[in-house]
Amino acid sequence: MLGRLNHVALAVPDLAAATAAYRDTLGARLSEPQALPEHGVTVVFIDVGNTKIELLEPLGDASPIAAFLEKNPSGGMHHVCYEVDDILAARDRLKASGARVLGDGNPKLGAHGKPVLFLHPKDFFGTLVELEQA
Repeated sequence: MLGRLNHVALAVPDLAAATAAYRDTLGARLSEPQALPEHGVTVVFIDVGNTKIELLEPLGDASPIAAFLEKNPSGGMHHVCYEVDDILAARDRLKASGARVLGDGNPKLGAHGKPVLFLHPKDFFGTLVELEQA
């Protein structure tokens, strides 16, 4: 069911400072910031060749990233994203096995314009898992 690792997401308290650190200190190639109001975040992707790092900054006070940063003020790893060939089939298989899909269970469009779902971290050893349609 799982395909390749699409990205690792890091919540950051200051997107401009984080992008400057990755660009200027590590020499990373960065995307332009992209606001995703439906997810409550602004994102920047770092291309590391075989996958990406996603920097997440809260977009508004209701952002789930704002809540994460309240508990982790310096930021940190937020989730991992895996590609799946068929997101609806993956969702149905996961639900049948007892995994909890967050939200209403229906995919939303993610930063890459593809359907995504999130799985409860308690079902995956403390790690929030995002699935993205390949």
